Amino acid sequence: MVQVDVFWSYGIGASFATAATHQLRSRTGSARHAGPWSDPYLMATVLYCAVLFAPSGAWLLWGFPDWETMQAADGHGSLPAWLVALFAATNVSQGVLGYWVAARLIASGRAYAAFLQAGVGYTGMFFILVHGWDGRGYQRFFSADRETFATWPTQPGPGEALSRMGDWLTSPVALTLYGMGIVLVPVMLSLMVHWLRSGQRQATAPVTGRLRILGTVLGAVFGLALGTAVGASVLVHLLGWWLGVPVAVALAALLVVRRGAAADRLFTLLALPPSGRAGLEPVR
Repeated sequence: MVQVDVFWSYGIGASFATAATHQLRSRTGSARHAGPWSDPYLMATVLYCAVLFAPSGAWLLWGFPDWETMQAADGHGSLPAWLVALFAATNVSQGVLGYWVAARLIASGRAYAAFLQAGVGYTGMFFILVHGWDGRGYQRFFSADRETFATWPTQPGPGEALSRMGDWLTSPVALTLYGMGIVLVPVMLSLMVHWLRSGQRQATAPVTGRLRILGTVLGAVFGLALGTAVGASVLVHLLGWWLGVPVAVALAALLVVRRGAAADRLFTLLALPPSGRAGLEPVR
């Protein structure tokens, strides 16, 4: 989705850099000064975003413009050409930005802060999917087109919401997503698992099992990031934007960002190198 992919692609780039933490930390001074394009992990990130991720977004935007814009557009005629081009470009540029920010943090010894960059991207993605800009993000996601979205009650009961979600699961847009996911997800996860295990061997550290890495990554994405986004949405519904957002940020900082919290446990399970004090400062 147009509004979602800006955060998602940033999270993908940061995830790739985090997976290559050991390799990025061990790069020599000459390799670091050779320029960003001498980094094979950055090149793999660019290729993934440009060859797989961006085309999938363009496909969905062309085939399902209502759904891909979260019901903001009404067919191809309402989409200006510059917006389509900008969307395709950001699916690559945001991935590069996420990688660059995380890689800079890793190079300065702040691996935990780099790990949190991926969390920021995925939490932003899920918040838009769950809440959106009007509290109806999940309704926009589980509507194949604007006509379907218009039939949602403003505050549906649990039974009504589950029924409509079930209907969406067999819609053409959902079937297209399944097909794309068969390619996009295994490629991304296999790269991350391979880089993590290779880096651990390079650092002569204990090598984490593949299933443990997959479970940790999925737990971080669907447990921590999605849970944080749902909690933030609930707070905004209860307290409004002006009070709900600051409370959500404060709780996230307390329960997720600080070392010793939930994110730190996932960071440790991946056997990534330690960071400085509080996990956010460089190692001295």
